Amino acid sequence: MVTKEMGDNSRHSVARRKLTPIGIHGMMRHPSMNDPQSSRVKNYAIARIDLPSASTHGWQVRLQRRGIKYAKFFADGNYGHPERALAAACHWRDALLEKYTDHTRICERSPRNSSGVVGVSKITVSSSNGTTYHFWQATWSPAPGQRRCVKFSIKRYGDREAFQLAVEARTEGVSK
Repeated sequence: MVTKEMGDNSRHSVARRKLTPIGIHGMMRHPSMNDPQSSRVKNYAIARIDLPSASTHGWQVRLQRRGIKYAKFFADGNYGHPERALAAACHWRDALLEKYTDHTRICERSPRNSSGVVGVSKITVSSSNGTTYHFWQATWSPAPGQRRCVKFSIKRYGDREAFQLAVEARTEGVSK
């Protein structure tokens, strides 16, 4: 159990906040996600809050989805027992996850994507003399903070073959 001091100077009363680190981050990537009996999985995004000086005891759910933060506190007193408060917190969290899971951390096609393939787009470049060049471009990120881009000329390969080369280049680049 971790104890955190709250307050910034001695003139104010200092409350002790006890936090039990139960929640985990990176839900789909954590190795314990494979163990259904793991309490870390069962209590994902749920933390135990005990503030004896404020007579506050319960479970807090905290999640962020699509840039919106969701939080709700489940007091032991309202549910009659800590286990019932935890069950209510799990139920609320599960309903929230079910509602937003389909769009969470899933790379899906943007409505702006006209090629139908993520990371492949048709590019038109105009030079200073007025000539326009048309390409199919493949982009991917081999590592955080890095971006790779390959262009295939429609004039050289034709529209269909340039597109196919871009798709293959992206698939190969992502798989490395």
